[in-house]
Amino acid sequence: MGVSSAAPRSAWHRWASLSCLKSSPGRVPPCAPVPLQRGNRVPALGVCSPWAAGFRALRGFHAAPRRRREVALTSERFGVRRLPFARVGDRDVAFFERVLPGRVVTDPEELKPFNVDWLQSVRGCSQLMLKPQTTAEVSQILRYCYERNLAVNPQGGNTGLVGGSVPVFDEIILSTALMNQIISFDKVSGILVCQAGCILEKLNEYVEEQGFVMPLDLGAKGSCHIGGNVATNAGGLRLLRYGSLRGTVLGLEVVLADGSALDCLASLRKDNTGYDLKQLFIGSEGTLGVITAVSILCPQKPKAVNLAFLGCQSFTKVLETFTTCRAMLGEILSAYEFMDEKCMELVERHLKLSSPVTGSPFYVLIETSGSNSTHDEEKLNSFLEQAMTSGLATDGTVATDDKKIKALWSLRERITEALTHDGYVYKYDISLPVGKLYDLVTDTRARLGPRAKNVVGYGHLGDGNLHLNITAESYSHSLLEAIEPFVYEWTARCNGSISAEHGLGFKKKQFIAYSKAKEAVLLMQRFKAMLDPKGILNPYKMLPSGS
Repeated sequence: MGVSSAAPRSAWHRWASLSCLKSSPGRVPPCAPVPLQRGNRVPALGVCSPWAAGFRALRGFHAAPRRRREVALTSERFGVRRLPFARVGDRDVAFFERVLPGRVVTDPEELKPFNVDWLQSVRGCSQLMLKPQTTAEVSQILRYCYERNLAVNPQGGNTGLVGGSVPVFDEIILSTALMNQIISFDKVSGILVCQAGCILEKLNEYVEEQGFVMPLDLGAKGSCHIGGNVATNAGGLRLLRYGSLRGTVLGLEVVLADGSALDCLASLRKDNTGYDLKQLFIGSEGTLGVITAVSILCPQKPKAVNLAFLGCQSFTKVLETFTTCRAMLGEILSAYEFMDEKCMELVERHLKLSSPVTGSPFYVLIETSGSNSTHDEEKLNSFLEQAMTSGLATDGTVATDDKKIKALWSLRERITEALTHDGYVYKYDISLPVGKLYDLVTDTRARLGPRAKNVVGYGHLGDGNLHLNITAESYSHSLLEAIEPFVYEWTARCNGSISAEHGLGFKKKQFIAYSKAKEAVLLMQRFKAMLDPKGILNPYKMLPSGS
């Protein structure tokens, strides 16, 4: 819908009457509140299988079931050599069954989904999964594994995208799925203390009943565990407003490789006594210790949320729109996401979703959240009028009720799911100076040409995070060689990061030098050797081979 700058007021009223998705408030019924007392655990928040229809309950939407395909063993596809760990025997299984009665899994069929990542791109061959419920049980498990030299693969919701959450060989899977209890919640400070296996969406539902929200929001929130989020330092959709987990996590409880428990589960905003040890484990991807409990600061739940979905004719316009909205929306701006037209095509084709805004090369999703709906809507309307009359956006729509907000968010959040239906996906999670963000997509598309089925770009423009994705009919080593290290070299030339929020896992570990100096990597290796001298925790991940 074009808008003439000669008639700004009539143009805006025409835009508002045609495009606004405003209706009477509708709300998904929340869970019943559960009274809390410190030290008393509330009922479990639910367990989710990694195969539960893909990313389950994406803001109320359910993913279509995905076809399982045979995944090549990681060790064979990538030529990995098994390290000299002991192998699990009957004696070991008998010990674990005494420690965890009824919570030891050895059935090959039951183990299959836990050996394969959500993207179906890497596969291990673990023959044993353990499901502890307490920190004490995790401590017993790791103490025994350390003595026996048995490798352990910590696993949360298994929604990771870099192969960090599944075994490479026969590592024991230590699942946090049953560690799903809330320990305490302070309604004055907004500080939540919970076990590591709590599902992010369930936590958000719980704290919403208390008038708060989780500071983290991800497309995988229906399956991912808070412990896994912290272990990977997940970013997500609210980082622009609430910052990273390095700021909102106040304390951790961690079990080290030798089974000793480290209690740093503080619930204080300020604590300057010695080194901030929790920061070692945030983003360590389970290689330094197993996170068993988290203390996290939850912000107040916004009373007014609005969403605008706009079409832009160029990436330059996307950047100018961001500059304008940041200046005009200020403190109420909570998210600024972008996606290209290829993303929209895939979401519509594979998931049958329908966008109310079409025909643009780029789309932006802008969320505001505040305490006064009238104030926020006035600011948003003023910004939208400016964006339309100045030509920054050529079409758009606005949503103010929950149901339609979720419908618009699904267009962005379900891109990852749509990509998996398009074939094998090569995924890259890059941080770059905002002005160069889309240049990498353009250059990659030109480099690969017809060898790639689709090359798409989307992400969190507000914090300079690009998700570059390339699809092909099937895995191709020659295509991988055309992509890597090209993408990493390009990123390094721009002083970017090869992992903005997904971590390094198995797939990216060999490329860490593109973002970190040699001295920094050596120091990381020293931390690993000190805390896990036998290397039993999540081996083959995060640090380069030979570490």
